[in-house]
Amino acid sequence: MSAAMDPRAPNLDVYVVTSSGLWPGRGHRDVAIAAIEGGASAVQLRAPELDSDHTAAVRLAAELAARCCRAGVLFVVNNRIDVAIESGADGAHVGQGDDPGRARERLGPERVLGVSLEDPEQARAAEATGADYLAVTVWATPTKPEARPVGLEGLRTIAGATALPVLGIGGVGPANAEEVIAAGAAGVAVVSAVGSAPDLEAATRGLAETVRAAKAGRATG
Repeated sequence: MSAAMDPRAPNLDVYVVTSSGLWPGRGHRDVAIAAIEGGASAVQLRAPELDSDHTAAVRLAAELAARCCRAGVLFVVNNRIDVAIESGADGAHVGQGDDPGRARERLGPERVLGVSLEDPEQARAAEATGADYLAVTVWATPTKPEARPVGLEGLRTIAGATALPVLGIGGVGPANAEEVIAAGAAGVAVVSAVGSAPDLEAATRGLAETVRAAKAGRATG
């Protein structure tokens, strides 16, 4: 795990989720490396296409875990607790259907656990099971059409119901990141805002500048 940070108190300013196949010529490595170079604070590997190839998933996750470790960037694996552990990732991210309590047991006390959710009750339950951060879908997004968006007010309500940091994801980009931070989010999680950009690294850097300025303004406002 990354030696340059405390993984149980992660910096979540800009959290980039990788995806493969959505944009030609851009795979998980391309997005992750650009995110690291552009100043992302966290990277999540989301590779459902490798669910049936455990060896390939662990190999890719281990490579990205090592790159993130050298840069002091949090690295988590989506859903696959086994891959997270075997690859040396900082932790894993799960949904409501993935039994967050069991995920915490399997990860142990040292690794980070992130949980996606939709309401304050789920937020309080995730906190009780030992989650380290939460993720809330703010707006509808084609990259995860099954997620239920809660809007800025829903985000504000959930952030106010828990002591854990909350990420805003879903339709988030540089044009609305400031609104997400103003609603109480600790940071933004993005797929398309980086993965579909003409320059992946520059997109990450610009988003990081926007988020950090918004957080600084919130702190002094």
